[in-house]
Parts: sequence; structure tokens; C-alpha cells
Amino acid sequence: MKTVQISLNSIDKVKSFVNDITKFDYDFDLVSGRYVIDAKSIMGIFSLDLSKPINLNIHAEDNVDEVLEIIKPYLI
Repeated sequence: MKTVQISLNSIDKVKSFVNDITKFDYDFDLVSGRYVIDAKSIMGIFSLDLSKPINLNIHAEDNVDEVLEIIKPYLI
């Protein structure tokens, strides 16, 4: 598992982020404070405080570099 910090501070960013990560079969979790939600759930993402950076847990053993390349626009 790899953890990175991302910023999803606009509706368009959230939509494109979900579209980008749904291409992968891995599980992705967003962690904000004590809340952990499925990163592929648009409704779940909007329940978080998007004004602050969010931790993204990538549950992948291999091809993590490929995932990081895709999510590069959201990384902090």
C-alpha cells in the first residue's frame, strides 16, 4: 500500500479524479481525519472537507508508478 496527499478543491477535479482511478482494479481509500471513504465514490468524496489536503491510500502491490502518473495533477 502507498499513501500520498492529494487536493480535490473543485467539482471538476473530483469528477476527473474519480474517472481516472476507476480505470484501475485496485482499491483506493481517502482518509480525512477519522473518516475513510471509497475514493471511487463521488458522493463519498463530497462528504469530506475538500478545502484541506486528503490522504489517498492506494492498495496496489505493483504498478504503483502507473497509478501515480495518472493522479499526478492531484498530488500535493
